[in-house]
Amino acid sequence: MASWLIRNAAVVTMDDDATVLPKADILIEGTDIAGVWPAGDAPREQHGTRTIDADGMVAMPGMINAHTHCAMTLLRGYADEMPLMPWLEERIWPFEMKLEEDDVYWGSLLGIAEMIRAGVTCFNDMYHYFEATARAALDSGIRANVSGVLLAFLPDAGERLENAIAFAKEWKDRGDGLLVTMLGPHAPYTCPNHLLDRVIEGAHEAGVGIHIHVSETKQEMEESLRDFGQTPVERLTDIGLLDVSPVLAAHCVHLTDSDIATLVEKSVGISHNPGSNMKLASGTAPVRRLLAANAVIGLGTDGAASNNNLDILEEARLAALIHKLDAGDPTVVTAQQALQMATRGGAKALGIDDRVGRIEPGMKADVILLDFHQAHLFPRHDIISHLVYAARAGDVRTVFVNGRPLMLDRQLQTLDEEEIYRQVGERLKRLVQ
Repeated sequence: MASWLIRNAAVVTMDDDATVLPKADILIEGTDIAGVWPAGDAPREQHGTRTIDADGMVAMPGMINAHTHCAMTLLRGYADEMPLMPWLEERIWPFEMKLEEDDVYWGSLLGIAEMIRAGVTCFNDMYHYFEATARAALDSGIRANVSGVLLAFLPDAGERLENAIAFAKEWKDRGDGLLVTMLGPHAPYTCPNHLLDRVIEGAHEAGVGIHIHVSETKQEMEESLRDFGQTPVERLTDIGLLDVSPVLAAHCVHLTDSDIATLVEKSVGISHNPGSNMKLASGTAPVRRLLAANAVIGLGTDGAASNNNLDILEEARLAALIHKLDAGDPTVVTAQQALQMATRGGAKALGIDDRVGRIEPGMKADVILLDFHQAHLFPRHDIISHLVYAARAGDVRTVFVNGRPLMLDRQLQTLDEEEIYRQVGERLKRLVQ
């Protein structure tokens, strides 16, 4: 595979010491980061090595969207200003019943194009026609964790679950390890215990993790206490679901202190989705308490129907701002903590922090470059602060995943955006009637 030398970039490593190198060189060989040196100290280019002069740019690990439903780009703006349950029952689920496999493929490609442009190099997805999402991820070259959504009210729920288990076994680690499979029971309130028991068995059989919505709304918490005498976290603990590794719990807005202690004890990864939580008025997640307890937290966008974009930089900004307002304290959830959630925290939550989430020799080369030679990013008092409070998705110039350039100087390398737009437009003529 090709070698690339990125020269003269400011490098945000996200290593254990939160090192920021004012000017450095990064060598990519094949799929890996081969070395990081102060600018000018890198070995001389070998024959065939391509060089990028990144003067004026910031290099950082690719961002991770820890919870999304990628093909819901098809529903962007379709059902706004609604609370969660009417939103799901009256608008989203009826629309989704009309979906076909190719709709999900093209909707996923639309979301992937958006994420690449925003510097997202990995996404964790739960949706219908999961094989279509997996194909879209592999065709684009992005890193993805993919699971099929499992809903007990569907008449073929059992068959869907068995298909999801078979998919998890057969597809995992495809694409030179870019594709990770999981099982995706939608939530405790849509999955009875007998279904969740089979999910647990299937996860052990396939050697994969679980992706599930947990404690998203006050209504969910109240109904769980009424129907089971337990919080959703307590119920999932009792049936053994949280003993699977990894488990990614999305939202976690309404948690007791005991719930938080359990999630930390079980090493459950949490996806904090501030944009979606705000738009659906689900509440403010207890991120300050979770951080104080050393919980593993990543950032997610949720689907584009409830956000309405797939921009993790925006989620980092919201995470840093909303909790300051909620606490009445400008010192909580710092820019460094928010950026950690957007990168290394998301990797750890998904169980892939052994390969991505920081810029260090031996890690996979998921690296992005942002153009800091712009008015809204001057002067450079604090690069981390600028990334969280001032940078925009459009500042991302170049994106590498597994050592392969998916975008160079704002030009996508693996996707035809105009064809994606055409295909999505054609499908919406049938879906929206």
